[in-house]
Amino acid sequence: MWRFAAATSEASVPRTRHAVRDRLLAEGMAGERYQELIDDLLLIVSELVGNAVTHAAALSPQVTTELRIDGSHVRIAVEDGHPYRPKAQESDLGRLGGRGLLLVKSITLQAGGVCDVERTEQGGKVIWASLPLPPLPAAPLPSADPPEQDAVALDGGAWPV
Repeated sequence: MWRFAAATSEASVPRTRHAVRDRLLAEGMAGERYQELIDDLLLIVSELVGNAVTHAAALSPQVTTELRIDGSHVRIAVEDGHPYRPKAQESDLGRLGGRGLLLVKSITLQAGGVCDVERTEQGGKVIWASLPLPPLPAAPLPSADPPEQDAVALDGGAWPV
């Protein structure tokens, strides 16, 4: 488990996103196989930290991001000290903003994961999303044709001319 704490300020959104990306790469999640997962996780953490900055800063001077990787899933969680538990709901299309949790839920479900909001023992909340790791690439199938072999003289010498 890895944790990253930052002040509940606008500058923390890109700082946290970069820290999470660096950690995922340090965990070996580089390359094309992981690109979609990394993109999803970075968008999720940006939305969740951005929500904490916008809605929780008055009661929560710090926002903490936690990353857990097990054999099959990556769990990203963002915790703040504000007691309000938001819900992902359709927002007024004429209004700017208000779609962050809906976006997090949509990305998570599309990736085959789950997300939720829970209370912390300190009275705040943690919003988390767990996304499955991409499957390993399939092993190449054995060829039906026998492997080509170099011609060898039967008597061990040169071929007659």
